[in-house]
Parts: sequence; structure tokens; C-alpha cells
Amino acid sequence: MDYKRERCNIIAFRLSDVEKSKVEARLILSGLPKGEYYRKSVLGQEVKVVAGDYMSNRVAIVLERILEQIKEGNTKEEVLLTELIKQLLEVKENAPV
Repeated sequence: MDYKRERCNIIAFRLSDVEKSKVEARLILSGLPKGEYYRKSVLGQEVKVVAGDYMSNRVAIVLERILEQIKEGNTKEEVLLTELIKQLLEVKENAPV
């Protein structure tokens, strides 16, 4: 174990498949590294997905990933794909006009 690291403690927890897909969808759209996303979420800090040029690029990347999975017929990721689409629609509804 590297004791010189600032963050040397590990926290693990279990999720259902649906919960995991929801978390992964939000993580993807946040654009944050996993560790930062989890730390902010667990500590009750705001994790915000903001519309704009950066968000447009993130959405384009996510949509490309969804399209690739659909073309490959990957039903294993179906729950995640559905959650990504739901999250994208939520971002669109909350975007400033």
C-alpha cells in the first residue's frame, strides 16, 4: 500500500444492475473521473451536468457509444443505454433556453 498517497482509504459497496447503470450514465455525462464523481456524490457535493459546448461534445460522444452498442447488438448493456438516453433527455429538459 502506498502510504504517501493523499487518499489511501478504499470504500466499496454493492449496487443492483439498475443502480449501477444509473450511476454509470450519470458518471459518463458528468465528464468527471470516476474517483472524483464518487467522492462528490458520497460527500453530498453537487455533481452538475451543464449544457453548453462542452456538454454538446459529451452528448455527441455518448450518442456515438450508444449507436456502436446498438449496431453490435449488445443487449448486455441495454439497461445502461436506456439510462443514458433518460439522462440525456433530463439534461435537455433542464438546459437553459
